[in-house]
Amino acid sequence: MFFKYSEIMKKLVLLISVLMAIACNSNKSESSAEINTEKMTQYYFIRHAEKDTVNAQDKDPLLTEQGIMRADNWAKIFKEIPFDFIYSSDYKRTKSTAQIIADSQKKEVQLYSSKKLNDEEFQENTKGKTVLVVGHSNSNPQFVNYILGQEKYQDLSEENYGSLFIVNVSPDGTKSSQVLNID
Repeated sequence: MFFKYSEIMKKLVLLISVLMAIACNSNKSESSAEINTEKMTQYYFIRHAEKDTVNAQDKDPLLTEQGIMRADNWAKIFKEIPFDFIYSSDYKRTKSTAQIIADSQKKEVQLYSSKKLNDEEFQENTKGKTVLVVGHSNSNPQFVNYILGQEKYQDLSEENYGSLFIVNVSPDGTKSSQVLNID
């Protein structure tokens, strides 16, 4: 069901290395007298882990046992990625998923409003930072599309809990994205 932690980390580290190399190469075109002290902004988007669907009337369900295991697995996957911020929507399932990851990094979970996807305050607060956003099957693709400025990604299927969107925004405004499926 879940990939082994070491396999996932190898893929994630390789992907991050490639993206960082691309970003560094794009900065080499600057004159040597001009030093760019700005850092790349990196966003990681995951959907909340498996939720309890027994009661169809419950609009704010808790995680299932499988969901708790997935959130623990995400914490292991992100062990080597020191997040500056961890954001969650204001639902039990997203806050629980984010909290398990935040506890592993001794960070606090900050809430975001899906009605303010990537507003100016969010952009300013996260510029040059490494950020995890725990959201939903519809909000994550919307959020990523908003950052990219294009309609690249569609809503996830209700069964998809393993998509990891990675978005990089270089100091010059160049944007790139990648999706990994970790199931």
